[in-house]
Amino acid sequence: MPSVYLTTLGCPKNQVDSEKVEAMLDRAGYRFCSTPGDADVVMVNTCAFVEEARRESVETILGLEDVKRTDARMVVIGCLAQRFGADLVEALPEVDAVVGLDRYAELVNVLDELTGWSPVGTPRRRPVMDILHATGRPRPEVPYAYVKVAEGCDKGCTFCAIPLIRGRQRSRPLDEIVREVEGLAEQGVSEVVLVAQDLAAYGADLGRRRIVDLVSKVTTVEGVLRVRLLYLYPREITDPLIAEITSNPRVASYFDLSLQHASPRLLRAMRRPGSGERFLQLIDRIRRADPDACLRSSFIVGFPGEQDGDVETLAGFLEEARLDWAGFFPYSAEPGTPAAELDDRPGPSELADRLTYLTGIQERITWERSADTVGRTLDVLVDEIDDDGTPVGRSYREAPEIDGVVMLDRGNPGDWVRARIVSAYGAETEGKVEEVGGWS
Repeated sequence: MPSVYLTTLGCPKNQVDSEKVEAMLDRAGYRFCSTPGDADVVMVNTCAFVEEARRESVETILGLEDVKRTDARMVVIGCLAQRFGADLVEALPEVDAVVGLDRYAELVNVLDELTGWSPVGTPRRRPVMDILHATGRPRPEVPYAYVKVAEGCDKGCTFCAIPLIRGRQRSRPLDEIVREVEGLAEQGVSEVVLVAQDLAAYGADLGRRRIVDLVSKVTTVEGVLRVRLLYLYPREITDPLIAEITSNPRVASYFDLSLQHASPRLLRAMRRPGSGERFLQLIDRIRRADPDACLRSSFIVGFPGEQDGDVETLAGFLEEARLDWAGFFPYSAEPGTPAAELDDRPGPSELADRLTYLTGIQERITWERSADTVGRTLDVLVDEIDDDGTPVGRSYREAPEIDGVVMLDRGNPGDWVRARIVSAYGAETEGKVEEVGGWS
């Protein structure tokens, strides 16, 4: 059996794709190894969302080329392969095959040809369906899992290349998603993180938005103790969705709001309806439903035409909104998007100053919001034991891999514990476990 080494770059949605690719190749008879030097095929699932991600993808490909066996084959999949496939073939002669998102059905045959493998005695291989609809996943190494409920986006923001890469929105049937969650729960997953490019619009392409139905159904799966939602477009957040998130005890009261800016002028240029004032009204609705709700967002800095006044508008919004978490990213001109044709961008030094200024404001607020949890008792899922033997977990306030963590005095990976927060250090908090198995 030929061996494959797969590394994944980019967002959780890409991670889900990699897990489904791994399951597909495993069924076809391929085995996976943990080091590139042992593999017959080295594969990179790439990201192409912004310029920095594209650069990281290329650097990863070249880095793996240096450490793989000379007779091993290099295969590039994912967003970079989808968007710039022909360019990759020309620019990177080290690459033996480039397989875009819409060609995953061909991946097994591509690897067979590259390795010269003719499997004997293995079960008949069935053509793979659209990988979005695949439900098979390898056994998770952590007690949480991302579940992609839709692919693509219909919004048409002027800065975003996602529709060019992933296409228009395609929602999965609700029952299919539930089957995948059931399979994950049987393998020990107790927190499910629902993801999509535009999660709250789930089902719109099938006739009606069904995100509330989906969340409610997933929370009934045996073994699932917490459901978390990522990537919520503010216009799609309805009162019924707010009610489901804040009142269902199996849903994290956590709102990942895709805001991008607070200046009405820039939001219009981004083709995103809204303003800082309207976003504050949404935040007020959420906090009236649950005063302890946790809010996160991300913001683009340096969009074409951004002036000092726009930066101050965003700074004022941050002070008033008091988000628990926020990230700030420099604008990236994506080829083929309307905003890429716009001029009047801040220079590198000015952009860096704006990023530092806004990040400093939010870091202070994040510290204050974390300090507000001291004295509270929270249900925490233990994810891992760190290098010095400390259990590390997350409450409803922390999404995997992007937010802070809760450092605990005891517990094992997969445990749910009830912990009293005794101190806060910026993004991290420290909890004293009062009960193991003490979820609400």
